[in-house]
Amino acid sequence: MLKHWKKISSIKIFDNKYWSYLLDTFDFGDGKIGEYHYVHTEGSTLIIPKLRDKFILVEQFRYLHQTTSIEFPCGSIEKGLDEISNAKKELEEETGFGTDSLTKIGFFSPYNGVADEICHIYFTDNLFKKITQPDETEEFLIHFLTEEEIEKLITENIIWDGMTIAAWKIFINWSKER
Repeated sequence: MLKHWKKISSIKIFDNKYWSYLLDTFDFGDGKIGEYHYVHTEGSTLIIPKLRDKFILVEQFRYLHQTTSIEFPCGSIEKGLDEISNAKKELEEETGFGTDSLTKIGFFSPYNGVADEICHIYFTDNLFKKITQPDETEEFLIHFLTEEEIEKLITENIIWDGMTIAAWKIFINWSKER
């Protein structure tokens, strides 16, 4: 049986509106003490929106990689919002579409071992046009892609965002079971 590490203490090193950087002291389970540095978040929501026979993805500039990335709409859960409200907000801000119907199809950890974030995945095919403003730090190009086009862009490493790829795999499995 694997040992479960026991938290002794936690210190917040840095905090912003999206995440906190924490340092925990823990017991390995045998009395030996260690330190663990990690990012704490409220989680995130990713939406797989489908309009008729096409999926809506957004292209945006990603500062850390100094290039653009094609992704499903996604964002950190804002303090005070539940998962559904956050998912609807992200969908509207990033695509200009709204929905009254979201189905949770799964979840995953985007960076296990570095962050405690859980990304909650939602699907909708019940969309309507909505006039919204993206966050002032965000700018998007909208892509309407078929399932085959998404698969091709993943294979060609044009879609390289890990959260989008993980969510797509969960969606494919979920849609086969429906």
